[in-house]
Amino acid sequence: MHDPEAPHRPTVPLVARGYSKSDQGNPAERYPPFRRTIPMSNLKPPKTRSCLCRCLCWILSLLTLLLLIVGIIAAIIYFVFQPKIPKYSIDGLKITEFNLSNDMSLSATFNVNITARNPNKKIGIYYESGSRISVWYHITQLCEGSLPKFYQGHRNTTVLDVALTGQTQNATDLLQSLQAQQQTGSIPLRLRARVPVRIKLGSLKLMKWKFLVRCNLVVDSLTANNVIRISSSKCKFRFRL
Repeated sequence: MHDPEAPHRPTVPLVARGYSKSDQGNPAERYPPFRRTIPMSNLKPPKTRSCLCRCLCWILSLLTLLLLIVGIIAAIIYFVFQPKIPKYSIDGLKITEFNLSNDMSLSATFNVNITARNPNKKIGIYYESGSRISVWYHITQLCEGSLPKFYQGHRNTTVLDVALTGQTQNATDLLQSLQAQQQTGSIPLRLRARVPVRIKLGSLKLMKWKFLVRCNLVVDSLTANNVIRISSSKCKFRFRL
């Protein structure tokens, strides 16, 4: 017999499969299954690259500091000592020997009168040994010599008489060119000088420098034991370590 008070099993599901009923009677949302995520490790740049960048920064900083210090020192020297460039001129030229030997070599002996001027009030110049002076005709060296070792004080003018000697082999064509040039009364010559010096600032003697002097001369003749007239003389000066 059927008991009317016994609970009976429903034949139709109250909620469709795959859904759940919330307390308010609305179906709850369906969430995707939980998945564990693995965090990605941060990629760090290689240490060697960072060290290289750091070294470059240090080098650039040191170079900038060095340039700044050199600039400050140069500014102090300029305003305190007011340096001026020395001046040089060729005032006289005398030829005691200039002839062709039997072996077709040209022997030459020049006496060059050089005036060196130091216009500085507080700077002295030590002319050291090891200087070299030469006279050239186009690309051929005719003779050479050296300056004496001496000290030139403040605002001093020194006149030097320097003897230059030389011998050129196979000089037949050279002599013919010089004789043809002499007919015009205008012979171009070049005088080169490389002189090691030390600059004296007050009582401080600086390191060795090199004075480089280039003079372009035009003379009327190259006859031995004759008066040589210099019609043009232009000298340029520069220095280097």
